[in-house]
Amino acid sequence: MAPRTKTPQPPAPHAADSHDLIRVHGARENNLKDVSIELPKRRLTVFTGVSGSGKSSLVFSTIAAESQRLINETYSAFVQGFMPTQARPDVDVLDGLTTAIIVDQQRMGSDPRSTVGTATDANAMLRILFSRLGEPHIGPPGAFAFNVPSVTASGAITVERGNKKAAKATFSRTGGMCPRCEGRGSVSDIDLTQLYDDSKSIAEGAFTIPGWKSDSWWTVRTYAESGFLDPDKPIAKFTKKEMQDFLYREPTKVKVEGANLTFEGLIPKIQKSFLSKDRESMQPHIREFVDRAVTFTTCPECEGTRLTEGARSSKIKKISIADACAMEIRDLAEWVRGLDEPSVAPLLEALQQTLDSFVEIGLGYLALDRPSGTLSGGEAQRVKMIRHLGSSLTDVTYVFDEPTIGLHPHDIQRMNDLLLRLRDKGNTVLVVEHKPEAIAIADHVVDLGPGAGTAGGTVCFEGTLEGLRASDTVTGRHLDDRAVLKDEVRKSTGALEIRGATSHNLRDVDVDIPLGVLTVITGVAGSGKSSLVHGSIPAGENVISVDQSPIRGSRRSNPATYTGLLEPIRKAFAKANGVKPALFSANSEGACPTCNGAGVIFTDLGMMASVSSPCEDCEGKRFQASVLDYHLGGRDISEVLAMSVSEAEEFFGSGEAAIPAAHKILDRLVDVGLGYLSLGQPLTTLSGGERQRLKLATHMGDKGGVYVLDEPTTGLHLADVEQLLGLLDRLVESGKSVIVIEHHQAVMAHADWIIDLGPGAGHDGGQIVFEGTPADLVAARSTLTGEHLAEYVGE
Repeated sequence: MAPRTKTPQPPAPHAADSHDLIRVHGARENNLKDVSIELPKRRLTVFTGVSGSGKSSLVFSTIAAESQRLINETYSAFVQGFMPTQARPDVDVLDGLTTAIIVDQQRMGSDPRSTVGTATDANAMLRILFSRLGEPHIGPPGAFAFNVPSVTASGAITVERGNKKAAKATFSRTGGMCPRCEGRGSVSDIDLTQLYDDSKSIAEGAFTIPGWKSDSWWTVRTYAESGFLDPDKPIAKFTKKEMQDFLYREPTKVKVEGANLTFEGLIPKIQKSFLSKDRESMQPHIREFVDRAVTFTTCPECEGTRLTEGARSSKIKKISIADACAMEIRDLAEWVRGLDEPSVAPLLEALQQTLDSFVEIGLGYLALDRPSGTLSGGEAQRVKMIRHLGSSLTDVTYVFDEPTIGLHPHDIQRMNDLLLRLRDKGNTVLVVEHKPEAIAIADHVVDLGPGAGTAGGTVCFEGTLEGLRASDTVTGRHLDDRAVLKDEVRKSTGALEIRGATSHNLRDVDVDIPLGVLTVITGVAGSGKSSLVHGSIPAGENVISVDQSPIRGSRRSNPATYTGLLEPIRKAFAKANGVKPALFSANSEGACPTCNGAGVIFTDLGMMASVSSPCEDCEGKRFQASVLDYHLGGRDISEVLAMSVSEAEEFFGSGEAAIPAAHKILDRLVDVGLGYLSLGQPLTTLSGGERQRLKLATHMGDKGGVYVLDEPTTGLHLADVEQLLGLLDRLVESGKSVIVIEHHQAVMAHADWIIDLGPGAGHDGGQIVFEGTPADLVAARSTLTGEHLAEYVGE
């Protein structure tokens, strides 16, 4: 008999291989309702659900936040003291986490000195390259940095060592900052006629600056009683010395009615009080004044390059660092490829890799000197992805927030390939997404809902894409939705003429944008859509622009304060109870004195996360107990702020609590699909899509005939896009003209007129490649947009 051989038993799995899941149990962050879920590692998981259903709360505020908190805890307490502190998310168990790298939609800061080059490592590498190879040699890398001013100093220094000895020392540092514009590239010119009426004296109220009343202590009276000026003489008749003091005098201490005040020339005072602030954070009337009074012109000394003459004179192969930063990145990548210098080989290789990553991710049309504040949300997100593309790290969790934002359907495939590449290197990829093309590549899908806000926060489906399609969830039902082309389009009532548009990459574009209809501006990212609309349509009283800039607001801000809804409500409460309106503001006289109207008490624990606990005196209601004794329609102010928008619309619509002004604002909030939000919900807890629609609702009350919307489908679920189309139709039918910059095919199909820019991005774009109805675009299929729209509508 042949000897029997034993079949070898497979080895027992290694204990380390049993951690293939990220386990979440009992997540309650924001609106999540005890969510428990298991996510496969080294797979691509897409989170879907209507806007406000809890996707970001689960992915960003729970999984990614805890991962980052745990990593921060590995540093010493000293280092943690310098890092942002994070509280542990409200969750029972989080197991199997790996290092999380977050690539979110946050727009980059609008600091005037921040550019695409400084936001990535490209500028730093270019500066080193020019300091090594540039001819003539002008100094170290700082000599090519427009954020570094040149400094010289001399004096005596005393060294505390042995016998103290004073020694004379001189110090100098060569910087690249243009001294005239201080590295901003533009200089501000103030129109004096917008600041005062020179036919009047200061006493007669010559100032026309917002908030400068003729009796205001800290401004007008300082000028009138400083002793430097004659307050009763018309400004036009000031002597040369008086005019110099009035406009440019250095800060000087003066006594006004026994009080010590500082007198300062009008120009520096305006620059400090208005021009040092971010334009977007100003109140509308202040912003209007600044736009009227201040003109920004290209700096005549550096010609907008931000750099000193020395930095511009040093060149490599006839190219200066200013020329290199002004090139489109794809052209710069070619130039760097042509440099062969063994002494800086590692630097050239790293720079080449960074520039190639820009091109690969579809941003080759940008230039390194492009201000980072001018990037769209999608562009900013892709710039943040650059540093991760060539990374050798594996077993990392990458977390993306709608990476297809701002991408033409033509570019979405490229983004999908990048996500799959990150996954195939052995990483876990978590993506919050609404676009069907991006959901299609998922290995695992998690659908949250069923509704938004308090109606959401539960997992409705978990499994494969086919399973989602067959499920009866909102996402499953709408996944194959396709808008159809209209049988008949509206006729225009006029045209907005644009002639010879040349801003950014536009090539002398002439176009007539029809009025009285829904016009959609399309084209690949970087083709010139925003340049055409925002750069060429004259911003006047008749044009209302709703762009992608973020809503600013602290945890004290909420939909009621942001939309102006609280104003008529406070007045109605005050009138009904015969008291002051300020009592009904948690940021003013009515605030609970213990928590100052915040509703919670924060305890600072140094390098650990601060602990917040509900205020025991007001029980989180934010108001003094006496204020809650006043009622309107049977409700106190805290009960009104706890209402949802839909409830409040009914409450303030009729009966003794009827407030027409408040009802009108609430109507607009319901119109944009925010009926589920509570009036007192902090703005910091709203999702990106909710903020965009809140902004749109606020602007719908503005008086204007032309609405310009920049990608209003950002952050919107497929089911919400339908509602948005209905809203756009209602705007047009009420006699408005609506111009939309958009990539979503449903909005294109619904348009009355399409203007397509292209054919490519950057210097390959900037031309009108199609004008006409959506049906004509589909029939012609002559552009990338036409091909994708035809595929979408199934023609």
